[in-house]
Amino acid sequence: MEHPAFKPLMIRQSSLTRLGSMLNTAVGNSKKPANGEIQWCFSQVKGTLDDEITEADIISCVEFNHDGDLLATGDKGGRVVIFQRDPVSKTSVPKRGEYNVYSTFQSHEPEFDYLKSLEIEEKINKIRWLRRKNPAHFLLSTNDKTIKLWKVSERDKRAEGYNLKDEAGEMKDRGVLTGLRVPVLKPMELMVEASPRRIYANAHTYHINSISVNSDAETYLSADDLRINLWHLDITDQSFNIVDIKPANMEELTEVITAAEFHPTDCNHFVYSSSKGLIRLCDMRMAALCDRHAKLFEEAEDPANRSFFSEIISSISDVKFSRSGRYMLSRDYLSVKVWDLHMETKPIETYPVHEYLRSKLCSLYENDCIFDKFECCWGNNDQAVLTGSYNNFFRMFDRTSKRDVTLEASREIARPKTTLKAKKICSGGKRKKDEVSVDSLDFNKKILHTAWHPTENIIAVAATNNLFIFQDKF
Repeated sequence: MEHPAFKPLMIRQSSLTRLGSMLNTAVGNSKKPANGEIQWCFSQVKGTLDDEITEADIISCVEFNHDGDLLATGDKGGRVVIFQRDPVSKTSVPKRGEYNVYSTFQSHEPEFDYLKSLEIEEKINKIRWLRRKNPAHFLLSTNDKTIKLWKVSERDKRAEGYNLKDEAGEMKDRGVLTGLRVPVLKPMELMVEASPRRIYANAHTYHINSISVNSDAETYLSADDLRINLWHLDITDQSFNIVDIKPANMEELTEVITAAEFHPTDCNHFVYSSSKGLIRLCDMRMAALCDRHAKLFEEAEDPANRSFFSEIISSISDVKFSRSGRYMLSRDYLSVKVWDLHMETKPIETYPVHEYLRSKLCSLYENDCIFDKFECCWGNNDQAVLTGSYNNFFRMFDRTSKRDVTLEASREIARPKTTLKAKKICSGGKRKKDEVSVDSLDFNKKILHTAWHPTENIIAVAATNNLFIFQDKF
């Protein structure tokens, strides 16, 4: 039996424990808003903020590598710019998402197809990183016709003291050699070199829209409008055609392939989307030519919403597996949808991106904006999704709380630690003071390409020729 003298002490200790836990909770919650949502703030912007924009400088793709230390962008001028995360920002408390230019190189040059009398643009359509196996980094980049494998490596030492060459690299007269020297490695200024290791050409009749590296780290796929090819990374002169939807008579063509991606862990599974709003899951174990899909993901159209533009706006512009591999994310013109691989009949979640544009489809058709291809991406833990819109707006959807937010990538917020304020769009009626009217949206400013850091709340948003980097509030 406890002595009565110990009871006040026990009460005081338990009270202190409760008080301590309350203080810890209060301190922990002070870093986030009361609703638990992430507060995004400006970190960096890359590229000039001038009003005059050169066509070649417009960013055409954005991609983090698998650990998020490198961020690559491609542009319409055929250049690839790689940014490396600042080591200090990675280890600081709290962490900061700051990136500096690591390497810049010309990936593709403009070409001319003399057989078809067609110009081949140098624009980079897609970049995909390979998983790292040694100190060097490898990435695939593609334009409309040619895919290249690039090796990006560092060199901080050089060999000196050759026997047959002088310091200028000229050959010495062998007659003057009196002894044998062992060359030595001496430190030099760090140099980052990018060199093409493989060039995969002449395999696509139509424009390449997707590349995806397989989880086996040996193969990858490339997709154009009508075919998907499977490549081995070490073999450049042949590929294997795994999907071919080209009809015998091109007048019977009813759909084209818009995007394709391998499953993140199952090396035999891949998906491809089409302009009909369909997503097909294929299993390469079933047949050599995957013309028959294993699963077909399709949402039945509501007859009440049927219009002249239905087929155009239902076309899927991007499809992405979740990091876990259980779900898929698809983007059409007006919405993003989350699909469960175990349910083909309808998406489990649908998020309207800019529903207020439904009444503007006629004018969007006339200025060709209705054909814009917006990408989408998953958050670092699959609990949020990110996609772009017009007026340099981008949209985020929280799958847990079902909340959504519209944020803007603009030069006005280009100051360190500036918190992004949510934007509200007024689609009709009386506009409030803090709302943006649909009629004032700039359709020339569009965010088509976005990327989310694989493990942290850091996002990269391409706004025309600028790359904005945002992170959670620190």
